[in-house]
Amino acid sequence: MPYAPWSTLPRVAAPELRFPGRLRTTPDDFVVEEIPAYEPAGEGAHTFVRLTKRGLTSAAVRERLARAFGVAPEAIGMAGFKDRHAVTTQTFSVPHPDPAEVLARARAALPEVTIHWARRHPHKLRTGHLRGNRFRIVVRAVPPDAWPRAQAIARRLRAVGVPNYYGPQRFGRLGDNAARGRALLQGRGPRKKWLRNLLISAYQAELFNRYLARRVAEGGFTRLLPGDIVQKADTGGMFMVDDPQAEAARYAQGAIHFTGPIFGYKMWLAGQDAGALEQAILAAEGLTLDAFRRVRAKGTRRVGRLWLADLVVERLGPDALVFTFTLPKGGFATAVLREFLLDPPPDAPPAAAPRSP
Repeated sequence: MPYAPWSTLPRVAAPELRFPGRLRTTPDDFVVEEIPAYEPAGEGAHTFVRLTKRGLTSAAVRERLARAFGVAPEAIGMAGFKDRHAVTTQTFSVPHPDPAEVLARARAALPEVTIHWARRHPHKLRTGHLRGNRFRIVVRAVPPDAWPRAQAIARRLRAVGVPNYYGPQRFGRLGDNAARGRALLQGRGPRKKWLRNLLISAYQAELFNRYLARRVAEGGFTRLLPGDIVQKADTGGMFMVDDPQAEAARYAQGAIHFTGPIFGYKMWLAGQDAGALEQAILAAEGLTLDAFRRVRAKGTRRVGRLWLADLVVERLGPDALVFTFTLPKGGFATAVLREFLLDPPPDAPPAAAPRSP
């Protein structure tokens, strides 16, 4: 059961507007800035380090910081992995309370990296401790009429949002992580805990993508369904919708968003029409929620659309466009770009190989 390619996942933008283009001609064409969930407190046993890297994976930075401070890589905290083929700004934490010494050692260990600051905090930085990411992406070799096409697509996306699909990075270089995750539900697969978790997560992501694809294809993306479990954009609070018409205005304004299933044995199931669609996804796999108990996958819910109020597309010379936008944590920039570009996007780098988180 390989991962469904981008070309099979339905979009919300008009297909005749999409255009060819080249991604990541240089690392400077793909700029990502991590938005912290909170600022360091200024005291404590750990030090947060803000840096900008180019041509390095986040794992490589973590390993070099670990060597510099004589600790295991797992002792170095970070909110998430960032791409090697990009210019990325993110924060790491080091179990050392002296910012001046942290700056000195970090700059010595990472001479090619720009170290911005170091500040103390009581706790290690944990995975997911970020609000989101800001992107500045250049697409080159676009046709002469790409800019007006892109403007039309951007207007559509700002009005209705973008399907919050998991990108191909989630499914491994060979695209088989989801199939391997399903095998784990049947008692077959690796024993290493980190790899088991990665594969189960990939399978859950595959099922979420199938749910979302069905919803987009059947016209359930731009409106709420009876029984939807929605999330408030401002507080993150969630509730079930009994009357979609009563919530239609808030949904159209981006104040609330429907959520889709990350299947697990403790997942909050939607009701009515939305719940029936979730059950259809499980039934097609011959599964129930209880099947995830074997692999201790509790499940959760994921927002089904990315709201792009700040999406801007600008010209950069005669044959290049610049896309700027902000995504919440867990959102994939490829989910946005695929609404604009023909399949497959040329020159996209290969997905990173699975590794221990």
